[in-house]
Amino acid sequence: MTPVDWALLDKHTTGPLLRPGDAGFRESSAAFNERWAHRAPAAVLRAADAADVLRAVDWARDHAVPIVPRGGGHSYAGHSVNSGLVVDLRALDAITVDPVTARVTVGGGVLTGALYAALRPYGLALPLGNGTGVGIAGLALGGGSAATSRRFGLTADTLRATTLATAAGTVLTCDAEQNEDLYWACRGGGGGNFGINLDLTFQAVRAPAAATCVLLWEAAHAPGVLRTVQELMLTAPEDTSLRLGVSTAGGRTLVSAVGLHLGPAAELRELLAPAFAAGPPLRAEIADRSFWDAMDHLQHETSGGAFAVRTHFAARPLPPEALDAALAHLAAAPPGGNADGCGLALFGWGGAINRVDPRATAFAHRDARYLVSLDTSWLPGEDPAAQLDWLAGLDHLIAPHATGGAYLNFTDPDLRNWREAYYGANYPRLVATKRRHDPDGLFAFPQSIGS
Repeated sequence: MTPVDWALLDKHTTGPLLRPGDAGFRESSAAFNERWAHRAPAAVLRAADAADVLRAVDWARDHAVPIVPRGGGHSYAGHSVNSGLVVDLRALDAITVDPVTARVTVGGGVLTGALYAALRPYGLALPLGNGTGVGIAGLALGGGSAATSRRFGLTADTLRATTLATAAGTVLTCDAEQNEDLYWACRGGGGGNFGINLDLTFQAVRAPAAATCVLLWEAAHAPGVLRTVQELMLTAPEDTSLRLGVSTAGGRTLVSAVGLHLGPAAELRELLAPAFAAGPPLRAEIADRSFWDAMDHLQHETSGGAFAVRTHFAARPLPPEALDAALAHLAAAPPGGNADGCGLALFGWGGAINRVDPRATAFAHRDARYLVSLDTSWLPGEDPAAQLDWLAGLDHLIAPHATGGAYLNFTDPDLRNWREAYYGANYPRLVATKRRHDPDGLFAFPQSIGS
C-alpha cells in the first residue's frame, strides 16, 4: 500500500486540509446524528473549487484512502463521515438562476436555506426539504420529499443535469443526452455512490400562493384523528400535502397535522373539516401566506442529539388495529432526555410522484401514497438499547401494512434488506452503473451500491 502522504494533498490543493485538532476540523466532519459522534476522519479537505475535488479524488485513489463527499452532512446513518478523507463541498456554493427558462444551477455544496433565498426574488419554486442546513445534492440524489412534491414531484424529478467528478478523475456532464446511465442513477440512487457531484441543474416552476395549517390534538383524540386524517390524505387534491404525526416527548403525547395547500386558506379549512369533527384541536392555525412565507413557516430543525429512524411506504391507510397497537406501544415508550422524543409520522404522497414510471429514474417507489417514518431519540451518554428495542417493536407492528420499501434519504443503518428496500427492481441496474464508472469501489461506505 502506498504510504499516506497528506502533505502532498495539501501541497496541490487550494482549500485548507484539516487534521484532528485543527480549528474547523470538527465543524467539517462531525456527524449530524450524534449516534455516530465517535466517527472522525483522518483529514478534511475544504475544497475551494472543482479542481480541488478532482485532485482529492486522484490522491485518494492513488493512496487507497477512503473518500466521501460532504455537503450538509445530514446523513442519518453518519455516511457523511468516514475514517479517511472527507471532502467538504460547502465552498462550491454558486447559484445561477435563468429567469427565462427557470433553470437553476447550484454548486455541490449548496444548502437548502441558501437556495430558498436565491429563488425568492425570481418567484420560482422547487420541491425542497424543510431543513435549511440540508445539502441540496444529498436531498436530490436520494429522491427528495417536500411539502410540494404531490404537485411538483420529488426533488430528483426536477433534476435536469449534473456534473460529476468520477473515480477516474474525469468530469462528466450527465443529462438525458450524455452519460444517461449516470443521469438515471443520480435521480434516486443516493449520494456518494458514483462520484462527487460538482453541480446540479434543476427545472423550477413559478411559485404559487399558499396556505398552511398546524393542528394539534391531545392523546385522547388520537384514534379518531389518525383514522380520519389518513383518509383525508388519500383523497386530498395534489395541491394539498399533509404530515400526520403522533409523538411522545417529555411525558406528553400529541397528535399533529401540519400541511401546505397551494390555494386559499378557505379551501384548506373546508378540506380539514372532517379532522375538526374527529376531535376538537388543542391548537388550530390555518392561514393564507405567500409561497415563501409558507416555506419559512414549515421549516423544522431537530433538537439534536442522537436518533434512529425506520421508514416504510404504504399504499393504503394503516388499519385501525395497527394504529391502536402503535398508540399502546407509544404509551410504553422508555424515558429519554432528548426533546424530540419518539413517534410515528405519515407524509402524504401520490400525485406527481406517482406519475413517474418506477424504471424512469433510480427512485422506484412510485406507487406509495404514504411515507411512514418511525423514530426515537436519546441524548449522548444515555444508553440507546432501550430506545432501539422500542423502535424495533414499533416497526414490527407497522411493517405488515407497508409495501416493503424504505426511504433512502432517511437512511437506516440497521436495515438488513436495504438493497431491495431502497431500490427495488432498480438495484441491478444501479450495480451495473457502479461497476462501469467505479469498478474498484473508490466511493464506498456502509450500504453503498455494490457492497
